[in-house]
Amino acid sequence: MSKAVNGFSKLSKLEKIDWLASNFFNEAKKNKEILKQYWNSNEVLQNLHDDFIENTISNFYMPFAIAPNFVINGKIYAIPMVIEESSVVAAASLVAKFWSTRDGFKAKVISTTKIGQVHFMYEGNKQELYDYFSSKKSALFSVTEEITKNMRKRGGGILEIELRDKTEDLANYYQLHVTFETVDSMGANFINSCLEAISNEFKKEDTQIVMSILSNYVPECLVRAEVSCKVDDLYAENAEILSQKFVQAIQIANAEPHRAVTHNKGIMNGVDAVVLATGNDFRAIEAGAHAYASKSGKYKSLTNASIENGTFKFWIEIPLALGTVGGLTKLHPLSKLALELLGNPSAKELMEIIAVAGLAQNFAALRALTTTGIQKGHMKMHLTNIIKQLGASEEEKAFLINYFENKTVTHNAVVEAYNKLTGG
Repeated sequence: MSKAVNGFSKLSKLEKIDWLASNFFNEAKKNKEILKQYWNSNEVLQNLHDDFIENTISNFYMPFAIAPNFVINGKIYAIPMVIEESSVVAAASLVAKFWSTRDGFKAKVISTTKIGQVHFMYEGNKQELYDYFSSKKSALFSVTEEITKNMRKRGGGILEIELRDKTEDLANYYQLHVTFETVDSMGANFINSCLEAISNEFKKEDTQIVMSILSNYVPECLVRAEVSCKVDDLYAENAEILSQKFVQAIQIANAEPHRAVTHNKGIMNGVDAVVLATGNDFRAIEAGAHAYASKSGKYKSLTNASIENGTFKFWIEIPLALGTVGGLTKLHPLSKLALELLGNPSAKELMEIIAVAGLAQNFAALRALTTTGIQKGHMKMHLTNIIKQLGASEEEKAFLINYFENKTVTHNAVVEAYNKLTGG
């Protein structure tokens, strides 16, 4: 039976691994070697990675790929993507090439404000609270001046502070609702530091501050991306029927939450891959996007499509709180490289690029679903993974890829073909 450990964080990396090996690994020697083989041979880089989080014992590698030929607002991009799902980059690349010959993607940032809140309880007279807030409001801005100084130089800072009565939702609950502009920074630490300064200044005997924290729901940090073309240019055959099916697929996602979740997951395949590559916080982006999909009170599609006067239009509106300075964007060498590949974009430009990546991914999925079905292309991409799992030689791999060129790929079918080939 495993024993608890004291002072685990103070152990060296090797000592941590030794403890794990003696308590949890069945094949201690083999697993220790697996962990060590993923250490970076460059000591400076490894130390950098070790400092990102606590208790690191190895590195978990993800593929870093490029989806080329994206034309966004008339500019050509090669978009970096970090993801393990095999079909995502291929789909994005195909869609990018498709729309590059149809005037490309158009994208525009609608707004960029972010939200932070001081949550507190108050049982006294409401008018007295509002009077107190009015008397303190200028001081609430003043106490953050040192924190916001550099941000204000870049055109950002605190835009507004409001007192909001939330007692209909929860007895005695109020909040200071603060809006921010953080320019090219995602701004989490900046926002939280401002909120804590504000809460300390706002304290009075009959208020109980519960917490001060930014919100990852950012419906006013919004970007729109779209594509359009004549219906006849959308498909080689049956363009009118298939384009109608495409629109209906989105209408189904708006009507049926079970479908909408999978629909939006596909969008986030593209979004998260670029968010990860550029060192941004994909968990915050995911939370904010899915909350936005529920803004009507029902979970719906993040994308929409229409056909009017023979023109097909497909678009997305999605909240994206991103940064191109601070955090991992300037610490992780590959994140810096990813941003350089994109031309060192501003946060607004990065919002546009990532919204386009999500739109492209959804276009690929809906096009497949309403024509050949999703599995044909998806399982083709998984074929090489299955072959690798079987331990096939290069000659056997080449045979199997050729064998399944015009056949349905399933795991069982590949195993059966491999066993026939090898006499297994």
